[in-house]
Amino acid sequence: MPINIDRFENGAGDALDIQEGTQPHTILTFLATNDDQAFTQTEIHDATDIPRGSVGVVLSRLEERGLVRHRGRYWAIAADDRLASYAAQGAASSTSTTDDYYGETDG
Repeated sequence: MPINIDRFENGAGDALDIQEGTQPHTILTFLATNDDQAFTQTEIHDATDIPRGSVGVVLSRLEERGLVRHRGRYWAIAADDRLASYAAQGAASSTSTTDDYYGETDG
C-alpha cells in the first residue's frame, strides 16, 4: 500500500510497519498484552499457534528491530515507545469480546 510522500519524508522510519494478521503482529500483540511476563519460544508457540519453527525466526527478526528482548530462554516485549499501542489494542480487543455489548448468544 503506498504512503503519502510527506509521511515518507518525515518519519515513516519511526512507524511500526507490521501488518495485522502476520506472525510478527501476533507475537508482538501477545507479548505486549502480557508485558509483565517473559516467555519461552514453546510458550509463545502454545499461546499463538504459530508453528514452532517460525517462532524463533520471527523473534530474532523482532529483536534485530529492537521490538523484543531476549535473556536466556525467555523473550519479552521491548521497552519501545512505538509499542505502547500494542498493549492498548490487545486489552481493548479482549474487553470488547467479553463485555455485554454483544449480549447473549444462542449456544
